[in-house]
Amino acid sequence: MQLITSPEAWAALLTLTALEIVLGIDNVIFLSVIVSRIPPAQANRARQIGLLLALVFRIILLSVLVWLIGLTQPVIIITSVALSWRDIILIGGGLFLIAKATHEIHGEVEAREAEADDKPSASAFFWVIVQIIIIDLVFSLDSIITAIGMAQDIEIMIAAVVIASAIMYLSSGPVARFVAEHPTTKMLALAFLVLIGVALVADGFKFHIPRGYIYFAIAFSAAVEAFNVLAKRNRRKVAG
Repeated sequence: MQLITSPEAWAALLTLTALEIVLGIDNVIFLSVIVSRIPPAQANRARQIGLLLALVFRIILLSVLVWLIGLTQPVIIITSVALSWRDIILIGGGLFLIAKATHEIHGEVEAREAEADDKPSASAFFWVIVQIIIIDLVFSLDSIITAIGMAQDIEIMIAAVVIASAIMYLSSGPVARFVAEHPTTKMLALAFLVLIGVALVADGFKFHIPRGYIYFAIAFSAAVEAFNVLAKRNRRKVAG
């Protein structure tokens, strides 16, 4: 009750929820791209599983705050740069994103058939879930460490994570459908993943790239692509 009636608690909840939503943009983009490789029915299930896992990972990580804070302690030193487990996970996750996005871009440029056609659908579905788990762990870790730095009450952190996850779930469906229906948008999303991967690797090596620059680039490019989609749609109407 004390938290419910506290203006400071509500302000912290709103601020942290907004931040969690912004940090979740990366996860939504990755989910939208990765599920486009499998049939629509499986894609919807994979998206639901992925977002549920994201929520579960965040709540589990919040429940082990002491261990999580310890992840920021240096464990190895590379050329005078002290790396913690958090840094190592961010570097590994960033490299995974870069490799995955580059592989997908190569496939789109070479105009290959979808992976779902090359191997059994059950195997494709399993591989998509594995990739979602890997990237969920990376994004969850960064998100929760940020939450710990902004709020002191575990109840506020969990509430913000649950609200942000619900908003991610509601927005991921339309985003995934839009990416699947517009191939050029998928290429743009893959380019975003490369950019996000580079930012994660840079963060791991203590070179912080302000997220505002990255999200502005994403928003600007998405707005240009939206105009392109509208222009194509209008040209089809005129031609029809």
